[in-house]
Formats: sequence, C-alpha cells, structure tokens
Amino acid sequence: MSITSKKLGTLEYLTAEGISAPHCFTTRLGGVSQGYLSSLNIGMHRGDAPENVAKNHEILANALGYDVKNTVMAHQIHSDIVRVVTKQDCLGLDHHEYPECDGLVTNEPGLALVIFTADCTPILLSDPVTGAVGAVHAGWRGTAMDIAGKAVQTMVSAFGCDPENIRAAIGPNIGFCCFEVGGEVPGAILETFGPAVEKDIRPVDEKYYVNLKEVNRYALTRAGVRHIEVSEECTACRHKRFWSHRVTRGQRGSQGAIIVCKERKR
Repeated sequence: MSITSKKLGTLEYLTAEGISAPHCFTTRLGGVSQGYLSSLNIGMHRGDAPENVAKNHEILANALGYDVKNTVMAHQIHSDIVRVVTKQDCLGLDHHEYPECDGLVTNEPGLALVIFTADCTPILLSDPVTGAVGAVHAGWRGTAMDIAGKAVQTMVSAFGCDPENIRAAIGPNIGFCCFEVGGEVPGAILETFGPAVEKDIRPVDEKYYVNLKEVNRYALTRAGVRHIEVSEECTACRHKRFWSHRVTRGQRGSQGAIIVCKERKR
C-alpha cells in the first residue's frame, strides 16, 4: 500500500490506501488564497483574509464529505500533548482558540481532526475496529518526545484500541535530504530512541541531517503499530507544491492533515 495523489478540479491532496476513514494530506494547490499565500492556505494568522481560509476549509470539507462545523483543531506548540476530543471541542476555524496540544484523537462519528504543517511531520491514525482516529503534528521536538507513540497509547487507553489494528500514515515533511540541523536535534532524538535510529541521522561536517519520517515510523512501530505508510514527498524540495517554512523563511501558508471519524454502521 502507498500514499497517492488525488485531484478534484484544481484541488490536489494525498491519501493513504490503508486508511479507510475519509482523510487527506493537503498540498498548497486548489484554494482561493492570493499572492504569496496562493492558493490552499488553511491556517489563520498567516496574513490571509479569514474568508479565504474559511473557503479553503469548505473546499476540503466538500471533498472529504464532512461538515466544517464539526472541525476540531490544535493550537500547536511543538509538545507531546495529545487531547481526546468530542464535538463539544469544536470552536471554529481559528486554531488559536483551541487548547495547546499537538495531537488529537476521537471516536466521535462525524468529527474532523485537523493539524497544521509546513515542514514538520503530519501523522494520521485510524483503527477500523473501534472507529477511533487521530491526527498528530510532529515537529522535531514532538518527534523527540515520542508524540507519535503517545498518540497510539492515548487511543489504547481512551478507546480500547489494539495497536496492531491501527493504520498509520506519515505525510509530506522536510525530508532526510534537506533537514539540516545542529547537534541538539539528534541528541534529543537519540536520548529517546537510542541506537535504533542512528541510521536516520547523518553527520556532515559540523551539522547533521535527520530523517524525521523514519524516526516517527520507528516510534509507531515501537508502540505496536504494524501498518504504516510513508510519503516520499519532501516539502522543501517540492516547495511549489507544498508549504515549506525553511524555503520561504516564514512567508508562507499552512498545509495540514485531516481525518474524519466515520459514522458507525447500525
């Protein structure tokens, strides 16, 4: 199974074949935003007109088949905080109105979970047995704090999920080819995961390149997940298709990952 691209008119997004719940990893293509935010910016507070952001969310909701009013977002702070949410947590499309966290999980039918990225690693989780789903924003700090594994653990404790039933997808992020960092990043990651991820860290002169996709894959595997699909896309290499914070030096919109908890069959 693999992560593939889909098109609906000008809208382009990615989906994982192994996840049956409605979901997507967005690109920057297919929205109504203008200028340097062209065109599918889904984040408020990027300099975009709120009506453009709202329209972009409406486009995605129509494509995936959910009601925008049933959206829950995260006020992301590069943490390992995972929240269990319900429809009572729907506070609109301004993510700053939400509690601080970087992971969301739910088993409430019809609820759409949204996280934002622009180089960081988006992870979607779906358990076809319990119906529970999750969405995770894993920056390097969240990755080093094992937010991926903690999201799985939260689904187990909150909904009775068996990790072996969970389907996971790791979406576009800044790739091994481009994620150049100082020593604090591999140091934090190695402290958590040990020698198992040494292969995902490459020293070059006084810098390091880190493969965040593979570190998060290992985190999910360590948590008991057996079905994991990984996108090969690098947001920095493909910055005309994806938002990249590094390439644009912060003058950019936000893409994200969305997953919808399906209505249960009676």
